[in-house]
Amino acid sequence: MPTPLSLADFDYALPPELIAQTPAATRTASRLLHVDATGKLQDLKFSSLLSLLKPNDLLVFNDTRVMQARLLGHKATGGKVEVLIERITATDEALAHVRSSKSPGAGTMLRLADAVDVTVLGRSDDLFVLKFQSPVLDILDQYGSLPLPPYITHQPDAQDLQRYQTVYAREPGAVAAPTAGLHFDEALFKELERLGIARTFVTLHVGAGTFQPVRDGDLAKHVMHAEWYTVPESTIDAIARARATGGRVIAVGTTSVRALESAAKIDPTMSAPQSGDTRLFITPGFEYRVVDAMITNFHLPQSTLLMLVSAFIGLDRMKHAYQHAIQERYRFFSYGDAMFLERTKN
Repeated sequence: MPTPLSLADFDYALPPELIAQTPAATRTASRLLHVDATGKLQDLKFSSLLSLLKPNDLLVFNDTRVMQARLLGHKATGGKVEVLIERITATDEALAHVRSSKSPGAGTMLRLADAVDVTVLGRSDDLFVLKFQSPVLDILDQYGSLPLPPYITHQPDAQDLQRYQTVYAREPGAVAAPTAGLHFDEALFKELERLGIARTFVTLHVGAGTFQPVRDGDLAKHVMHAEWYTVPESTIDAIARARATGGRVIAVGTTSVRALESAAKIDPTMSAPQSGDTRLFITPGFEYRVVDAMITNFHLPQSTLLMLVSAFIGLDRMKHAYQHAIQERYRFFSYGDAMFLERTKN
């Protein structure tokens, strides 16, 4: 019987200078590490992705849009607060992370951006329920700032507003970008169309929990954060067409993977659209039902996303690929380089 995996199995040492602080000069100028189905590694440019795709393949993108979800302000007592909107639950209500010297109780009024009054209605697990006086999205668009990941050290600027967002983002609701999609631009989409590579979309609103490490050494005790997703009928139909013509389903990003595999867990035949909250936690031993290949960035040590990748290509191959990427000085995390992973064949 195999030894159960622990958190330590997903650790690795990353030189800090390999954490990308800014995007590549252009979206497709990043590098691409190809890990084929036998585990063979190939160093490419992202623009070489076209050489890895075949007619009738289907690319599945996550069309979520990153909200300007961070607001700064103060309580009536003068104490500073930082609010990060996690999820909009009604036009004028949201669940949020609130950082302050003392946790605000129900009925507390927060003054945000010196312009907006918000009432704390209570708690929902680790999040605060906030009531706004006008539509939350309108307030975020006017007063919010982009919630860059914690490992990016600069304050968000005009470049980030453009580049920490996919060119196809359309459904606001995320607090982090589906970063594998950041490498695509309109010129690449035109080339995909010319080659007969189809594309379709799911939505998964990435939450702040994507950056949270797994804290328990026993993976079985980890509870995933909830994220809302939808797999529409158009995507169900596109998958069926790809399957019928011998094409592969290629997920662009781990968020697309989680949306597709969450839908398949409910309906293994993938015959009907699905939506709702998912807490799907993918670790080695997971049986992938939909995804044949994936495009993904490099992920944080001990993260759930690194475990998802390990489940797809195998733990040993993941470790070998990451060791190679570090040796070859790939750029890591949200603004970093990408991988093209083909499902492991034994």
